[in-house]
Amino acid sequence: MRHKKIDDRRLIKISKYLSKHLRHEPDSIGIQLAPGGWVPVSELLDACARNNFAIQFSELKQVVAENDKQRFSFDETGTLIRANQGHSIEIDLQLAPVIPPDILYHGTGRGAVESILREGIKKMSRHHVHLSIDIETARKVGARHGIPAIFTVGAAAMHREGHTFYCSDNGVWLVDFVPPNYLKLSH
Repeated sequence: MRHKKIDDRRLIKISKYLSKHLRHEPDSIGIQLAPGGWVPVSELLDACARNNFAIQFSELKQVVAENDKQRFSFDETGTLIRANQGHSIEIDLQLAPVIPPDILYHGTGRGAVESILREGIKKMSRHHVHLSIDIETARKVGARHGIPAIFTVGAAAMHREGHTFYCSDNGVWLVDFVPPNYLKLSH
C-alpha cells in the first residue's frame, strides 16, 4: 500500500517540531538523547503523541528524506533518529575530526560583519560554528539574518594551525571558532 505524500505545510511543521525537540528541548516532551544525539524512533513517536503532536512513521520518513537541509538522519538500522547538528544542549555527536577543504564559507547578516571582522566567528549558543562548502548555501543561511554577508574562511590554514574540523552527516562543516585572521569578507 502506498502512503499519501504529506503537504509542504505539514512537512515544515513537523521539521520545526523535531528541530526544537531533537536539538534544543528533548526534556520538554520526555525524551533523552543518547550519545551521538540518537533517540529510538518508537520513543520519539510515542513522546510526540503524548504531547498532542502525533506523527506517523511515514511522515517521519518523508521529513528525514525531503528536508531541504537534511537536518535529521536515521541510523543504519532505521530504528534511531537524530538531528545532524545545530544543538544548543550539551551533546556529543560522535563526529570524527576530518581535514577540511582549503576554503569554506560562512553566511550571516550584514549587521554582524563588523564584530566578526573584529572578534572572529563564535559559536554563540550552539556547539560549533557552521560553515558551508559553497557560497550559495552560505548566502541562504545569511539571508535568514537579513541582507546576507558571506565570509570566505581559510579552513586549510586553520587546520594547519591546529583547529579541529568536523563534517556532519548533512555536509555542514563544524569548528569551535574562526579567528578573524582566517576571514575575508567576500560578498
